[in-house]
Amino acid sequence: MSTVPTREDALALVHQHVASESLRRHMYSVEAACRAYARRFGEDEHRFGLAGLVHDFDYEQHPDDHPLPGVEMLRERGYPDEVVHAVQAHYAARTGVAPTTVLDRTLCACDEVTGLITAAALVRPSRSVMDLEAKSVLKKFKDRQFAAGVDRDEVRHAVEALGVDLAEHVDFVIQAMRGIAPALGLQGTPPA
Repeated sequence: MSTVPTREDALALVHQHVASESLRRHMYSVEAACRAYARRFGEDEHRFGLAGLVHDFDYEQHPDDHPLPGVEMLRERGYPDEVVHAVQAHYAARTGVAPTTVLDRTLCACDEVTGLITAAALVRPSRSVMDLEAKSVLKKFKDRQFAAGVDRDEVRHAVEALGVDLAEHVDFVIQAMRGIAPALGLQGTPPA
């Protein structure tokens, strides 16, 4: 493939390999956050978005080897080297590929925190990201029992590597997720 895959190509790949709606929504969240950071940093929004959208597409089918099978599929489908590198770097413990670029660090910083933000939104009476504040997420961040699967140390390290403040980062990602709240199922439920 001589041209960079489109978002539609990436979305088709995700839908082909991921049945879980919650995993798809996670990837949409990470895509939105990565795109927002690309705009902030003056980077290529499409490439940042691709990395965010496809970073976990092989997880459901290959949880014990993720992201290695996905990386090979992305290469075969002509994804840009920097996107493939970012997907490898988001799981450096398995791949041995450290995050070295702005794209790598952005993907790492956005990945885990979107799960915490989603969980924090879902326990609100509104079940919405629209009225969620960063301070509420940060309070949940301190409670290691809440969304226990989110590695707080990994979040801290990734945010530090990106060079942003944790509270600012959480707020920034919430804002990005608000932009696609309906696709995430986080637009809220109307009052009874």
